[in-house]
Amino acid sequence: MSWYEWGPTRPREAKGGIKARSKRGGFAESWWGRRWIEVLESFDLGGRLGRGRTYARKGQVIDLSIDPGVVAAKVQGSRPWPYEVEIRMKPLGDAQWQKVAEALSEDTWSAARLIAGEMPETLEDTFKAAGVPLFPAKLHDLETRCSCPDWSNPCKHLAAVYYLLAESFDTDPFLLFRLRGRSRDDFVALLGGPAGTAVPEPPPEPPAPLRAGAAEFWQGRPVPADLFGAASVPDAPAVLAATLGPLPFWRGEADFLKGVDAAVGRAAARARKLAEAP
Repeated sequence: MSWYEWGPTRPREAKGGIKARSKRGGFAESWWGRRWIEVLESFDLGGRLGRGRTYARKGQVIDLSIDPGVVAAKVQGSRPWPYEVEIRMKPLGDAQWQKVAEALSEDTWSAARLIAGEMPETLEDTFKAAGVPLFPAKLHDLETRCSCPDWSNPCKHLAAVYYLLAESFDTDPFLLFRLRGRSRDDFVALLGGPAGTAVPEPPPEPPAPLRAGAAEFWQGRPVPADLFGAASVPDAPAVLAATLGPLPFWRGEADFLKGVDAAVGRAAARARKLAEAP
């Protein structure tokens, strides 16, 4: 074995690495990011997964890319050069994606949220109903490789990438779909929505600036006669209060609804008088 395999295990400082947003405690904020970690922890990996938290938080991962079926990363360890990390997950086939789209066609609310760029909480169940797993069902669904000499699976370099993946899914949930073989636009098109749906439109052009003339600014323009529209007193001002039913806290001698009706009527008459004043 080389000296590096038996030498100090403290990682070298990585410049410009990808630091996790989580400084302590759990990783990921969204339900799908947390679910990614929960699934990995359910594979009974012992403490091996947790060894990557420090690496993820220190920024030892210096490169991370997600393509259909494969995650590629570089992680700085104790050697002078970074380790090459690869995580493969079999992409879903066209027929499987079609089943998911058909299952979502029966849940229009979830489909609409997806088209708008949101991940509904029922999405994992929808995938299961279609017989298609959204997350890996077992550890062997993930084929991993790291160029480090550690034979553990996952090693701390792979584990660091797992944690950063969870935060990447937080930022863009459709990266999880990309890993499973479909881009966001492709999936939206499969649901029947136009590609690029819900992409924010550019802001409108700002209005023309006010003229610099002070006299014209303060003088203004005549107020239109119909500025306030048609003013009328409602036939039943206390309709909203009446929907509350009997009020157990009311102890006044006068009827509560009649009092409200009279007060609202007076206020409406006064408002109408003000609106119609010359």
